[in-house]
Amino acid sequence: MSRGLLTELPGGLKVATRAMPQAQSLSVGIWVNAGARDERDDETGIAHMLEHMAFKGTKRRSARDIATEVENVGGYMNAHTSREETAYYLRLLPEHLDMGIDILADILTEPTMPDEEIERERGVIIQEIGQSQDTPDDIVFDMFAKASYGAHTLGRPILGSVDSVSGFSRDNLRGFMDRHYGAGQMLVTASGAVDHDDFTRRVEARLGGLATARNVSRTTPQWQGGRHVETRDLEQTHLVIGLPSFGARDDRRYALMLLSTLFGGGMSSRLFQEVREKRGLCYSVFSFASMYSDSGHFGVYAGTSAATANEMLAVTAEQLADLAGGVGADELDRAKAQLRASVVMLRESVSGCGDSLARQIMLFGAPQDDSELLGRIADIDAAAVRQVAADLIDGGMPAITAIGPQAAIMTNEELAGILTGVAA
Repeated sequence: MSRGLLTELPGGLKVATRAMPQAQSLSVGIWVNAGARDERDDETGIAHMLEHMAFKGTKRRSARDIATEVENVGGYMNAHTSREETAYYLRLLPEHLDMGIDILADILTEPTMPDEEIERERGVIIQEIGQSQDTPDDIVFDMFAKASYGAHTLGRPILGSVDSVSGFSRDNLRGFMDRHYGAGQMLVTASGAVDHDDFTRRVEARLGGLATARNVSRTTPQWQGGRHVETRDLEQTHLVIGLPSFGARDDRRYALMLLSTLFGGGMSSRLFQEVREKRGLCYSVFSFASMYSDSGHFGVYAGTSAATANEMLAVTAEQLADLAGGVGADELDRAKAQLRASVVMLRESVSGCGDSLARQIMLFGAPQDDSELLGRIADIDAAAVRQVAADLIDGGMPAITAIGPQAAIMTNEELAGILTGVAA
């Protein structure tokens, strides 16, 4: 597995590639180091709306022109917004690379944002918000973000609200774009059938004069350990609980990745075996570790019945506490094998390779070497995983969110008592 290459142009724009000799296609994208957490108080949801507007027309191309130009050559285009990034990307054959660079540069430097398109996309996003509200296993994660981070921007929904989205104008969209969409905040990537020097020359020719974004700073959140329980007429109770962890630059991240994998990362995991296979408490259960640039959390999702919700929570807490007391060699080896396979398999996809390359650079400033990454995972021992589990338990009050039929969900203090072995 090759290491990615990175060049910073004189104006501050970064260009990165990861060649895949076996690939016959490529993924090209522009990543912006700005997402939902970078919005001002009156901008909730604007990063996501701006992403929607990107493909809606430029000075040289209409929205239809953009779509047909890409699809006429068999290409695929998409974009996404997360809490810390916005990405725009195309999947193409190598002979269409210049077209791909030109379209991405065009939509991010010369968007027209026509009023009719703003109104049309406003309606689409409001429908998207409504769909999310109708999907309890989606909305419970927004509830969890608020319970975890409160009024901080990490606690807000990426989609925004109907009220906030309804108020955005072209000036609002351009204001956010002017603050964040500049050379110092942007990264151009390509993975697959690509040559680094050739790609860099093409990008510089098209985007070398891009202005530098203004200085952008982020406020580190304070963990709230809050609670949000909502009663709805549903068949299931959807639960998410979590504990504060640490940012992606913390050396403990490898141990946390292994902990999440062996705790609730598959059918052989502790949670799946104990909660579903042995007790039949739920259909779906998994753990997750979210690591941002400066903070993070570890959480568990489960869909269960109102009658068994507290048993589900108790078993989950008991299993995590048990992990802090000991990790089996077999489950640790199995988790390492799962992580190693996921890294290797991801590198076989040009899109997956481009995504991981971009995130590595945005978080760490440079591409990571795969052999070093796999070596770090292989070196983690049971003591490191146990220590991370103990750190999570001691890190703060757990956050609890639930949506479903009326149920007396245990208190945060009761859950903390089970985790620590101390009665609440």
